[in-house]
Amino acid sequence: MIPVALERPGAVRLQALPPLALYVHIPWCVRKCPYCDFNSHERTGALPESEYIDRLMLDVEAALPSLWGRRVISVFIGGGTPSLFSPESIDALLSGVRARLALHPQAEITLEANPGTVEAARFRGFRNAGVNRISIGVQSFDEGMLAALGRIHSADEARRAIDAAAASFDNLNIDLMYALPGQTLAMARADLDEALRFALPHISAYQLTLEPNTVFWSKPPTLPEHDVAADMQLAAEESLRAAGYEHYETSAFARPGHRCRHNLNYWQFGDYLGIGAGAHGKLSFPDRVTRHARAKQPNEYMRPDARVEESVVSAAELPFEFMLNALRLVEGFDAALFSERTGLSIARIEKHLMEMEAKGLLQRDWKRIRPTERGRRFLNDLLEAFLPDRRAPAPASG
Repeated sequence: MIPVALERPGAVRLQALPPLALYVHIPWCVRKCPYCDFNSHERTGALPESEYIDRLMLDVEAALPSLWGRRVISVFIGGGTPSLFSPESIDALLSGVRARLALHPQAEITLEANPGTVEAARFRGFRNAGVNRISIGVQSFDEGMLAALGRIHSADEARRAIDAAAASFDNLNIDLMYALPGQTLAMARADLDEALRFALPHISAYQLTLEPNTVFWSKPPTLPEHDVAADMQLAAEESLRAAGYEHYETSAFARPGHRCRHNLNYWQFGDYLGIGAGAHGKLSFPDRVTRHARAKQPNEYMRPDARVEESVVSAAELPFEFMLNALRLVEGFDAALFSERTGLSIARIEKHLMEMEAKGLLQRDWKRIRPTERGRRFLNDLLEAFLPDRRAPAPASG
């Protein structure tokens, strides 16, 4: 972390800036899935790969005055389906980033890929371009579940994609989803057993949720009952723990040494520059924490005069924003991290920490604050305590 001088007394006073990551959004996909609420757009014709990367570089350059002297610890290329871009384009992207930003020599560089859009040669090309971690959106190994989710790939294509990626990458994640339309507990267990067969370094297991502005929101499918979904989550945790995975975040499981550094930076309320259509980011300064967002529509983003929306996160909002991320971590967080990342005294939330501790949703000692098992099961209830309108007015000293 970079030491910075203390500013005049105020609500937010950061003594050091947090680690900095880079998120790159590539918004195109082959077909929009009915559950997807990400900023993704179905491909129509050839993708403007070169033009888009040129625009990304302008985006980075515009942000440089806010980033002087800071080193980037990780890069995550998400989407959409970034693997639709050629290895040559990804190489151009990463070369451009290195030319403009101080990238850590051991930076984790992740690319999202979907089965059906990659083959062995393409994975090798991504590796040669500088990508060192692949995340594959498998979601399920059951043909019926894949059809229900509107996925374009088959179970065999998922298996082949994993094998092809593993031939080029030591650091590999797959995404699985559970509580799918028509899914039983036995079917969810079968997906887990299939995933474990590959002995992967990292597995992300997410519960399907119905999000606004999706097809599933407007035409909701029949999903497993709440108790069945909870049993599926428990089965995932037990199976993966028994196989040697560390459950370190709500939906993330890793073998020792393979936790996702980029996502850990999010959950520890680190900074990240977000570039690309619809990308969001967070940047800290000695006296404030800011959010920024890019234009969502690719055509609008590509315009030279596309605006970046920026806002300052108020001192009243910072505790909730911090907890929204940090309480996803199974092991919780070092108590000192709250002040380091928000610039606020932890005394501001002491009343609510005590309240959640009394309800059995939170536990802490002199060093760490963590959600209990009950707190992880009822995470929304735990987070609600830190909403701005729940807190008494803070002292002027912060």
